[in-house]
Amino acid sequence: MKHISLILISAMMLFSACTESVDNAVRQNRMPKIFPDYIGVTIPVNIAPMNFCIDGSVEKVDVTVSGSKGGEIHVQGDYADFDIDEWHSLVSQNKGGKLTFSVCAKKDGQWARYNDFCMTVSQYDMPDYALTYRRIAPGYEVYSKMGLYERRLDNFDERALIENTQVPGMCVNCHTSCKTNPDSYVFHIRGDHGGTLFKTGGNTEILKAKNDSIKGSMVYPYWHPSGKYCAFSTNMTRQGFHMVKDERVEVFDLSSDVFVYDVEKHELIVDTLLSTKQYSENSPVFSADGRTLYYITSLQQDYPLHFKDQKYNLCRIAFDPATGRYGQKADTIYNAVSEGKSVTWPRPSYDGRYLMFTKMDYGYFSIWHKESDLYLLDLNTMKSWPLKEANSRDADSFHNWSIGSHWFVFTSRRIDGLYSHLYLSCIDEKGQATKAFLLPQKNPLDYYTSSIYSFNTPDFTSAPVEIDSRKVGASILSDKRTETKVR
Repeated sequence: MKHISLILISAMMLFSACTESVDNAVRQNRMPKIFPDYIGVTIPVNIAPMNFCIDGSVEKVDVTVSGSKGGEIHVQGDYADFDIDEWHSLVSQNKGGKLTFSVCAKKDGQWARYNDFCMTVSQYDMPDYALTYRRIAPGYEVYSKMGLYERRLDNFDERALIENTQVPGMCVNCHTSCKTNPDSYVFHIRGDHGGTLFKTGGNTEILKAKNDSIKGSMVYPYWHPSGKYCAFSTNMTRQGFHMVKDERVEVFDLSSDVFVYDVEKHELIVDTLLSTKQYSENSPVFSADGRTLYYITSLQQDYPLHFKDQKYNLCRIAFDPATGRYGQKADTIYNAVSEGKSVTWPRPSYDGRYLMFTKMDYGYFSIWHKESDLYLLDLNTMKSWPLKEANSRDADSFHNWSIGSHWFVFTSRRIDGLYSHLYLSCIDEKGQATKAFLLPQKNPLDYYTSSIYSFNTPDFTSAPVEIDSRKVGASILSDKRTETKVR
């Protein structure tokens, strides 16, 4: 026991010797320039430590974090690197309160003290376990190393669900779970052994890539809350490349239709209201109660000549879960075309109160549009507004809700205009978004400046996704596929 005490005392003395005093720091009447920009953000209790770096060539940083309801932690080092257990203890103690950050930085042998800044610890829980997403180098024609990944929210652990090294020459994308349930998910595989993989409980099967009746693949999935159905669109997609500054590539569809898939019966439920020649229907999602199907639609254009005239409205049609039948008419609930704009990626909150979408000048593939912004539609009043605190001057795009219907994740290119990264924000009771923050990393500057990957199609999961990647990879490479039929 005496030996253990001596070890602890020695460790404390060593730590004390390595920690420099900042008592003589020179006051700077300005905020520190930190990366990521976490100043004034609102965070959930279960978020990983909000580590940050000081912009510029500083030798060392010193940070003290004090809670408005009590508690304090102190770190000193190359960057603000908070202990996970100490961080979670402090944040939990200050739920509904504030954290104040006192920051000093050493440069050219002299310490400087900056103005304090705060973070708010939200009263709203984010009950999810992790995020899932695709991570891919931003190429256009050839798949480099890419895959589907799961990243825990309360720490920095990331693991691969499946990578294309296990299915050479193919692309895996659009991992989508049923109401964040990791036991029910779907994702699509492109390539010679393409298909649509479904997992429901203990059953995993791969559907045939194309059905002649729909003349395309099953893409952009969204589950019915019951898990009995999954909505898809089928698209004949093409790419076009720009010759002007700040515009790189445009994705458009020669045609697209919407349908619902009956998971148990392997039936595609099609309807002439959702499969028209004059219009392109796309991006279907079910309402929280499962009785409405939302989707976007655009007047078909002569592509690629008139691609800038491709503008989508937000529509809905009734759906009866008991019979799998659609309503008799489709309604436009947000007319973006009348504004000279286009909407895409509708996503209803799980409590049924809101529907979030992306608005842009034209088209639907918003990750390539600098002007794309997030909007919220109140499904009771049908009023909509931009999420100003979450949006930026660059592409803010593909989004999904936390199961608690307050937090959401989305992609943004705001760091450099080239790579899309994951951001989190919260919707308050008035439908306003908090300042978005970049997904925390252990060493954020090193992680984000050395990464050559973009993150896209993010979603939440309530527990670890169970997947045997070797077995799934072998199934994908096989010729075994489940046939589908049209109802």
